[in-house]
Amino acid sequence: MSVRIDITGLRPEGVAVVPSPLAELGMALHALAEPGHHPGLQGWVTGVTAGLDPHLADRMCDADFLWRSTFSDLFLPYAGVPGGALPGGTLAEELDLLDKLSDEQFVDAALEFSCAMPYGVGPSPLVDTELGRRALELAAARGPRQQRFSELLLTDPPKIRAWLRQFLQDCDEAFFAQAWARLSHQLAADARHKTDLLRRKGLAEALAAVSPAVTLDEAAGEITVDKLSVGRTATESGALLLVPTSLGRPHLSVLYRRDWQPVVQYPVGSPELTPPSSVEQLALRMTALSHPVRMRICRNLARSAYTTSELAQVHGMTAPEISRHLGVLKKAGLVSTRRRGRYVQHQLDIAAVARLGSDFLEGILR
Repeated sequence: MSVRIDITGLRPEGVAVVPSPLAELGMALHALAEPGHHPGLQGWVTGVTAGLDPHLADRMCDADFLWRSTFSDLFLPYAGVPGGALPGGTLAEELDLLDKLSDEQFVDAALEFSCAMPYGVGPSPLVDTELGRRALELAAARGPRQQRFSELLLTDPPKIRAWLRQFLQDCDEAFFAQAWARLSHQLAADARHKTDLLRRKGLAEALAAVSPAVTLDEAAGEITVDKLSVGRTATESGALLLVPTSLGRPHLSVLYRRDWQPVVQYPVGSPELTPPSSVEQLALRMTALSHPVRMRICRNLARSAYTTSELAQVHGMTAPEISRHLGVLKKAGLVSTRRRGRYVQHQLDIAAVARLGSDFLEGILR
């Protein structure tokens, strides 16, 4: 499971690392809507929420599906502008780029989370009557606010576009401009660092610095982003954008909408003490611990080191049976083995097991 980006023909100058105020505002709205995803932002979320004008807070609920589950591609409009564009230096510049999207592009991107429409596939519900009907049906199942928003989106896109622009400007005035003034320096410094890596050591090194979950297969001309979602896109000799976010941890987002240029939005700051687990490793560990015998073995190995024969005696099993279970746990990276004289002892990696909860959460939110 992963998102793959075909970079065949991509020139070095086609890779850009640029902060985006609109993308960061999208992450800010997401953090306010889903503070449980961002425990490190609890203080900031509490402060903003406490000082929020009730009318603005109510308007946030009108379209929170654009940023609650993750956030809409509308917050990365430069990726959809015909011919491609870079993020703007200010929120106003990026809102102007948002205005350059066609109504079809705007509606498709807005309906993605609102109505679970196929991601960038097929005709627009603005022109396909059956798709429009299905979109409203899906919206109705999510509540009256979502239904009203979707009805307006399909019948009067300019009205919704004006509403969203004004709402984002009001959010900027209320809380985001102050946050951006603080965060933009960190994001700009990270962008400079990644750009320097690109120039000196190449794309593979820069991507490794972005996240251990992002890898480059130079021979295949393909970037792989280790995520639970599955998708494919291509730069088509155009551009690849890397957008740092300070408010987005632990999310590692990939825009792979058809006919939009690929964008990877990655978290900066507060580096992990250990690299995040791959999705494959996480699945191996969850599977390894799902067997009751292996759970009981882990109970022993958490307390002390045991040999295979000792475990066989404790559990009333044969040594080959115990060895098979230990093999599964070792393959998952949960058990370490050491030799002491003629004895081989096994012990549980307590730190790896302790990280499972946070690794699982990071994996599904990535």
